[in-house]
Amino acid sequence: MKKEIRDPAPCGIFLLDKGEGMTSHTAVSRAARLFGVRQAGHTGTLDPNATGLLVVLVGRAVKAAALFPDGEKRYEARLRLGLTSDTEDVWGVLSRRTEPLPSPEEVARAAARFTGKLLQTPPMVSALKRDGQKLCDLARRGIAVEREPREITVNALTVSPTEREDEYALSVVCSKGTYIRTLCADLGEALGCGAVMSALRRTATCGFTLDGGAITLDELEKTPPEDRAALLRPADAAFPSFPAVLLPPFYARLAQSGCEIYQKKIGTAFPEGERVRFYDENGFFAFAEAREYPDGSALKPIRLMRL
Repeated sequence: MKKEIRDPAPCGIFLLDKGEGMTSHTAVSRAARLFGVRQAGHTGTLDPNATGLLVVLVGRAVKAAALFPDGEKRYEARLRLGLTSDTEDVWGVLSRRTEPLPSPEEVARAAARFTGKLLQTPPMVSALKRDGQKLCDLARRGIAVEREPREITVNALTVSPTEREDEYALSVVCSKGTYIRTLCADLGEALGCGAVMSALRRTATCGFTLDGGAITLDELEKTPPEDRAALLRPADAAFPSFPAVLLPPFYARLAQSGCEIYQKKIGTAFPEGERVRFYDENGFFAFAEAREYPDGSALKPIRLMRL
């Protein structure tokens, strides 16, 4: 008879539509309180002034954070011409450029050059660390350090005029590690008039989309406490590319104890390094990785997701 397995606390993935003026840390802490858990995390920071999709990992789902693939991200942003800023956005110290504004056709031609593989220098206001300290913390103390350009990929970039002559709407599809504020600043430099980012909204990340069920913290708070757990997606929902392996009861018990499962025993042949999802008669319970041992290839549990 199938035995029902229950974790003592909620566990899963929550799609949050983060509001403006809130750090990702604060948003995650508030979500954790509303779900009644001590553990919570996220898969990628959003700046305080940015809005949109923040993938929140609730409870034991935080154990999967390092496994998330570096998939593409999607953003909607605003580009304001004729300005430069120490933070590359409208919330920093602004300076006005005197060059005439380019035409929409010139903006579109310049934007076309910012697709494909590019080198981008991370801004000082980023959360990247140098010698254990975040760049943004150094910047707040007036310290600037050299940053090495990094390769990024912009898969798609479209620009559209808005009601303001000096502002354009951007739609960006890009790789992890792309800074939209820096993309705006670099585009302004290429146009010769300067530019800053004036708004940012993330619409897709980690295989999830903003319109795929994301809600705000206020909406979560209005949800009855007994109904909040139903808003969580299973921890394995973000990993459809990891093959599913259903283990017989004996091998499932070994895996739950952290033991490697030799592939010849269960009839699989995944190559070394491939990651899989382990299931038993009660559902998903662990992530595993194919590794080579003296006695052959085995699937080694690397994250146990169920108590």
